[in-house]
Amino acid sequence: MTTESKSDAGLSENAGEELITSRRGFVTGAITLAAATGAAEAAQAQAAQNLKFQNPPGLAPPRGYSHVAEAMAPGRTVYIAGQTAVDANGKVPADFPAQATQVYENLKIALAAANARFDQIVKLNTYLTDIPSQIAVLREIRAKYLNGAAPPASTTVQVVALADPHYMIEVEAVVILPPAG
Repeated sequence: MTTESKSDAGLSENAGEELITSRRGFVTGAITLAAATGAAEAAQAQAAQNLKFQNPPGLAPPRGYSHVAEAMAPGRTVYIAGQTAVDANGKVPADFPAQATQVYENLKIALAAANARFDQIVKLNTYLTDIPSQIAVLREIRAKYLNGAAPPASTTVQVVALADPHYMIEVEAVVILPPAG
């Protein structure tokens, strides 16, 4: 059992399902509105994405991620390499909260390059250098960027070091997008 799973065991089993239900309702409403305003192609592209996020009964309720992310239709898969806290000027913040924020800002830029959004991420892999002191801050910052979307499947591991001794966090992502067209 991961550190994240141990600390999440006390959460309501319905919390993850409520997030998923809320996201489904939003997406369904957005598709209906888009179709009603004559943007049928945009609605079809969103529907073609057809992502399903689940937290099956029998697994510990997760906090801030989904156990299963399923892409049920053809589309584009985008793999985003591990993002570290290096900004556009080559600088790395000294503290963990600033590094985690910079990592998610870098992910936002990478997503935009593929015309993607945070709610289209289906898998996150996070590497931390000190899970016990960093996980709570990471969850808080990650939640701001995921912004209420069904959380993607996620793995968080502690590593001895990252590529540069100043790095405290690295995050890679997999995104599923509708077919290009």
